[in-house]
Amino acid sequence: MKYMLLICRDEPAWETLNVTERQRLYAEMVELSDELTSRGQYLAGHPLQPSSSATTVRVRDGKRIVTDGPFAETREQLGGYMIIDVKDLDEAIAIAARIPLARSSTVEIRPVREGPPR
Repeated sequence: MKYMLLICRDEPAWETLNVTERQRLYAEMVELSDELTSRGQYLAGHPLQPSSSATTVRVRDGKRIVTDGPFAETREQLGGYMIIDVKDLDEAIAIAARIPLARSSTVEIRPVREGPPR
């Protein structure tokens, strides 16, 4: 079963980390990704630029509305994602708990829907 792990980080807290701390977290993430790749479980993933670089698009009454910044105005913003292929939700939870930012932020797990809507 495929799951997307949405890594939602506390951006103000992230900004307080020094370069060495950020590099350590990144190295841990690469190590986890490499391990999952070797088992055929890692399908994709990338860190994202800060939410301040986001552009939001909405279409209302046929008119396109483009806004700078993220859609959600919350403390935690989407900071990256992983797509994994595992046997069940329990295995996805175990992997999500190993993501370094899970120690200070939130990892949301969602099953990937394949095929047309039902």
